Amino acid sequence: MSGRALTPSQTVGPFFHIMLREPMNALATPQTAGTRIRIEGVVYDGDRAVVPDAMVEIWQANAAGRYRHPADLRPAPLDPAFVGFGRCGTDERGFYSFDTIKPGPVPFDAQRVQAPHISMLVFARGLLDHLRTRAYFDDERANADDPVLHLVPQQRRPTLLAEHRTDAGRVVYRFDIVLQGDRETVFFDL
Repeated sequence: MSGRALTPSQTVGPFFHIMLREPMNALATPQTAGTRIRIEGVVYDGDRAVVPDAMVEIWQANAAGRYRHPADLRPAPLDPAFVGFGRCGTDERGFYSFDTIKPGPVPFDAQRVQAPHISMLVFARGLLDHLRTRAYFDDERANADDPVLHLVPQQRRPTLLAEHRTDAGRVVYRFDIVLQGDRETVFFDL
């Protein structure tokens, strides 16, 4: 070694706020078909401290259960006023939110459908790869037959349920994301 020092190791980020000057967290417009909802929560680390510089991305089907994706060729109608993708950085309180619509059920295979859900990716400092999870709706009866939820141990399923409440006449679902430790959110290895 000719007197050169090794480069010190570093964690990933925090850099998400640089790329998120304008959050993309309003998925529904006045023309979007479906029931308006807000999904919101806080991202916590393993010590239950808030993560003020995480990024949450969501993908979801429209109210008819169709994705705006070239691979979704089903006859369910597309909604030209709904993109189905959003991105939001967490604030200093670890808080994120999306104004969207409640998605419809989507197929799992030729015989079964999945309960309405929102697919989520979480990016945060210290993560070398993003984390994948889903937010299901705690007031949705179709959850009992969802084939993906059935793969999750019963005692862990509550970490995938967004809690319904009404706030000033608005439907809000609370979905906190815990990156590790006690009550860690279920993450999927896809």
